[in-house]
Amino acid sequence: MRLEVKPYVLDFKFSARTSRGEIKKREVWFLKLTDEHENIGIGEVAPIQSLSPEVIEEIPQFLSQLSEPIKKLFKPENKEQVFETVAELVPATMPSIRFGMEMALLDLLNGGEKLIFTKNLGDIRIPINGLVWMGDERFMRDQIEQKLSDGFRCIKLKVGALDFDTEIAIIKSLRNISDDLIIRLDANGSFQTNDVLHKLKTLSKYNIHSIEQPIMPMQPEAMELICNRSEIPIALDEELIGITGSRDRVDLLQDLKPQYLVLKPTLHGGFNSVKEWIDLAEIHGIQWWVTSYLESNLGLNAIAQFTSQFLENKEFHGLGTGGLYHNNITSPIVVDNGYFSYAQSKVWGDV
Repeated sequence: MRLEVKPYVLDFKFSARTSRGEIKKREVWFLKLTDEHENIGIGEVAPIQSLSPEVIEEIPQFLSQLSEPIKKLFKPENKEQVFETVAELVPATMPSIRFGMEMALLDLLNGGEKLIFTKNLGDIRIPINGLVWMGDERFMRDQIEQKLSDGFRCIKLKVGALDFDTEIAIIKSLRNISDDLIIRLDANGSFQTNDVLHKLKTLSKYNIHSIEQPIMPMQPEAMELICNRSEIPIALDEELIGITGSRDRVDLLQDLKPQYLVLKPTLHGGFNSVKEWIDLAEIHGIQWWVTSYLESNLGLNAIAQFTSQFLENKEFHGLGTGGLYHNNITSPIVVDNGYFSYAQSKVWGDV
């Protein structure tokens, strides 16, 4: 096989804000693997500055160094060989590269037609949440109105950027619209440990489904206390980043006892790694959902196909990020009435 690496910069339609700051552009690297029959598999390496474990400035050099060992490889014959190959090529400390390599090899394995985990995109229909980004109050309210108009039954609000009273007012008005609406919150670690339980108690008045990562990760005693005492179910997100050993993952789940896991293949080391988190979560009676993390439509497609394998999971997944960019890769992806699916009449654009 041979490897070609193509850098690409995705331009946001707006300044995407989290409690960590604004994101206006998104640098990714597309991996094109070609076999002896000139079939091409495409993967996407899409780390996030200050969140991904990788040193992002080192990624181009590492990818260039992959070319030689890849020339010596035979194309894997099944998924298991794909995962074994990637584990040998890429260290666990580079999760976004593992994700991109798994994606490219699986695409190549299945004929290079962007059918990563399925033979028929028309069978995929996944319930998803409508994501409301941080911003000023008017911006957030406008997004909420649009998501409700678009038919979303689950709304996920980023919180922690505005003052708490303003965010409470937004959440209260959203709850007043419907008792049946599912409201998720994502704090991205923005709450302080000295008042987090008070804030969670206040928020619990509005029938909140869950809150992701209320405090910053790597505070195990505080997080264990929060998971135990919070009146809102806790979903671990950033807490899972960098936890690669099976024993360490089991210890984390047994010690903290969260109610939910938020699983992101780009941040957690690819599909094989996320499958291990799923297996461990189900053993421990923990619910979970899968979320994309600002990948292009190519990465989003692979994550959605992976998610579609778990039809028994009735949670709303986080796969609605395909419309964020001016220059996203043209795709058949459709988000309609709160569901992720594919339009048979649309085709993929070139990379």
